[in-house]
Amino acid sequence: MDAAVLPFQSAGVRAQQSTEASEIHTRILRLSLGVEDSRSYWEHVDPMVPPGERPLIAFEQRWFGNKSLDRVRFLLSTFAQRYDAFPEALSVLRTQRTMDAATRQAICHFHLQLSDPLYRLFSGTFLVERRAHRDAKVDRDVVLRWVQAAFPERWSAATYVQFASKLLSAAGEAGLVSTTRAARAVVLPKVSDFALTYLLYLLRGTRFAGTLTENPYLASVGLVEGFLDQRLRALTGITYRRMGHLTELEWQAPTLTAWAEVAP
Repeated sequence: MDAAVLPFQSAGVRAQQSTEASEIHTRILRLSLGVEDSRSYWEHVDPMVPPGERPLIAFEQRWFGNKSLDRVRFLLSTFAQRYDAFPEALSVLRTQRTMDAATRQAICHFHLQLSDPLYRLFSGTFLVERRAHRDAKVDRDVVLRWVQAAFPERWSAATYVQFASKLLSAAGEAGLVSTTRAARAVVLPKVSDFALTYLLYLLRGTRFAGTLTENPYLASVGLVEGFLDQRLRALTGITYRRMGHLTELEWQAPTLTAWAEVAP
């Protein structure tokens, strides 16, 4: 049982858990946050259709507008990693047709973190440390040096530059940095109660590094320590208590699906 968050599991949580990705990959070089394409994927995908049959269907039905068949194949493959790997979450997302833009943005950010260890490290550790500076700003050169130091001699010089650009782009789409072209301020995005509760229920059924109240997902959006306590106490789908160094979460629904069915 998790020593920091009690109870971590209950009879309502399935024994078979999803797992956050741990293998470094380069998919972010071809797609950063992809909020609008993600929304289209949630609206159209049928998990019962085999992945091999989806590209032609998506292309002919123009799920992603006028994108080429090759691009559609890549999007479907990438979204399978981001969303199909968490089947209950995907089932919930397919039903959320009135989700506001900020909530979609936050959910796409969390799923990119789950599926991309490099983005998770960048957004959940590096940007968090930068945010603590008095004049918290980053630019491509700063990010480039960080990627090179974190993963030395792994890629070509051009690929390192691409990573720096795409990581900044994804963070900008997620609202973690400003959208200015020069030095970008490290900022805090809006995280709705729905997005926060969704994340907690999702993590409850996921194997990940950290605890339900201390992890890169919450830290990336500034939800740490006292500010996190305030937000958790205001949620309607979870009851939160802190007793010294011990925290307790009482789940008002047995699963993510059950919560989503009654979520405001």
